[in-house]
Amino acid sequence: MVRDILRKYGIRGGNHDQHFLVDEHMLDRIVNAADIQPDEVILEIGAGIGNLTERLMVHAKKVIAIERDPALVDVLMNRFGGTEKLEIIHADVLDVDFPKFDKVVSNLPYSISSEITFRLLKHEFSLGILMYQYEFAERMVARANSGDYSRLSVNTHYFADASIIMKVPRGAFSPPPEVLSAVVKLVPRPSTFKVLDEKYFLEFVTAVFGQRRKKMRNSIIRNKQLLGIPDMREFINELPEEMLGKRPENLEPAEFAYLANLLYRHKQGI
Repeated sequence: MVRDILRKYGIRGGNHDQHFLVDEHMLDRIVNAADIQPDEVILEIGAGIGNLTERLMVHAKKVIAIERDPALVDVLMNRFGGTEKLEIIHADVLDVDFPKFDKVVSNLPYSISSEITFRLLKHEFSLGILMYQYEFAERMVARANSGDYSRLSVNTHYFADASIIMKVPRGAFSPPPEVLSAVVKLVPRPSTFKVLDEKYFLEFVTAVFGQRRKKMRNSIIRNKQLLGIPDMREFINELPEEMLGKRPENLEPAEFAYLANLLYRHKQGI
């Protein structure tokens, strides 16, 4: 049935992240994982031809679908136009303000997955069931001392609990992408550690992972201007040596927060 819709509307995909999920069993598994309640509003980013949209509407009070491709917006309007259970926003997701929603369930455009994810995490919602490129998903859920541990891992851990709940083969899409995919369960929560300034903390993590093969001491010194501490060579000895001697991939998220807080206090003179 899903493949028939592609043929009916002459949609080929393959451009601009357009790989449509057509495996009906996988679509059902994604919707089931979201555990949608009748009073919930669901946000869908990159609705495409509405394969997932159709299933979400069965369970939700309302689905808000964001789609930038005018041809796909026309398909959505032809398939679902007139129902009060669907609001279609024709826009680039990076340019639009997110409306209020309870959960987000989406096959995200892979090329802008990071930007979308961290925009989402600045909003209040209870659950995300989100499809990513598999390698990206692995970095999201990675822990310290693993090869996939990165800035993305630390930042995700700061905002939410994340876990890979299913792998998605290439053949589940039309046309098949060149990469494997995975669905991530994202549960926002208050941070498990304290940061004095969120923006400074995130910039600090980005800066040191930009030189991930260097030990923290050298990386912090090299980023003294970005971190706002010109006298870093004098101040660096006041930081814990057991952390300075590690590489970024060996520090726990809470250790990044501890160092960032010390640097921020010094920068602010507090």
